[in-house]
Amino acid sequence: MKTFIDSFNAFLYNDFVFSPRYRVWRHIIYWTFHLAIWSAFWIVVGCPFSYLRMMLQMLIWIPAFILFSYPLVYGAIPHLLLKGKVLTFFLLVVAWGVVGLAFNFLYNNYVFVPTQEALNLKLISFKGLHAEHYLCMTTAAAGPMAIKFFKLWMIKQRAWLQAEQEKISAELKLLKAQVHPHFLFNTLNNIYSFSLENSPKTPELILKLSSLLSYMLYECKAEEVRLEKELEIMRNYIGLERERYGNNIDISWDVSGEVQDKFIAPLMMLPFIENAFKHGTSEQIEKCWLSIDISVKGNKLKVKIANSKNENANHRNNGIGIDNVRKRLAFIYPGNHELKLSDEGAFYIVSLMIELNGEVVPEIQFSPVISQSINYETAMPAYR
Repeated sequence: MKTFIDSFNAFLYNDFVFSPRYRVWRHIIYWTFHLAIWSAFWIVVGCPFSYLRMMLQMLIWIPAFILFSYPLVYGAIPHLLLKGKVLTFFLLVVAWGVVGLAFNFLYNNYVFVPTQEALNLKLISFKGLHAEHYLCMTTAAAGPMAIKFFKLWMIKQRAWLQAEQEKISAELKLLKAQVHPHFLFNTLNNIYSFSLENSPKTPELILKLSSLLSYMLYECKAEEVRLEKELEIMRNYIGLERERYGNNIDISWDVSGEVQDKFIAPLMMLPFIENAFKHGTSEQIEKCWLSIDISVKGNKLKVKIANSKNENANHRNNGIGIDNVRKRLAFIYPGNHELKLSDEGAFYIVSLMIELNGEVVPEIQFSPVISQSINYETAMPAYR
């Protein structure tokens, strides 16, 4: 199925098929093919001429074929059939067929036969109306009409696909733009609370925030980023939140598997961690905990994020950040992801599986991003 889709897309964007600069060549190829096929056909059915003689006779008829077929190809199909005027189109085709009988008679008597006489050919066709000549002329019109209809339909399909791709691209940019201010709003609030207390940790937190800003402003412009970089940014964010909670939170962070040379759409996991802090641990009076398990096997990424919460509080499943992630997953990994959100009362679990793209995406080089390693005191929740 994938091979068929790839072939269809290759044809859909083939320059020779659709570009106006190859129009003359397309017509030459078509009429050469038409001559060859019909000449062979008449030899097979028993005409007493050689193949070259049949090619010559068909060549004499080419102007008639063009004059009869092109008004239908370039007039009736685009201006009637493709605009939904089906009945008018078929009535015109029937009327044009009647006109074709007279045109065929006149062309045979005043062009075809005189041309053979001028060339001093033997076994010259007689004047009058020939059924086989009319058959050739009508089929000569049917072929280009079918090709023109298919081509115009393909052009419309290509325009529709391009519009859909542009729509998806615009929506993805909008979703990503919504992620940035939503994320920054919470982070700046954290730093602001430290600055009010004149905490000596404020410069360190600003340094970590600069790393996040650099990542979002530059590297997130790419369709995909290195998974290692995404994990580093997640650790930086957790470090900012850890400073705010101090000893009132236990954090478990575990990454396993083949994370090197893997790529993922940016900011795909971070909103879940942000959500865990904002709507889970921040509403607890007692000591809280957060557990993050990330594993990669082949191209399959599995993420499990669990956080303690107030048992009587409802964890939000449809905040701005989470809703954006759902949409981006649907756009970027259609059919290749699975997301489960589960409220277990005393704790909340996010399970995410993504089939990462196998292609290696070139890494875009930007200015260095400042980052610091974070050491966590881990405490394993009882449910694990």
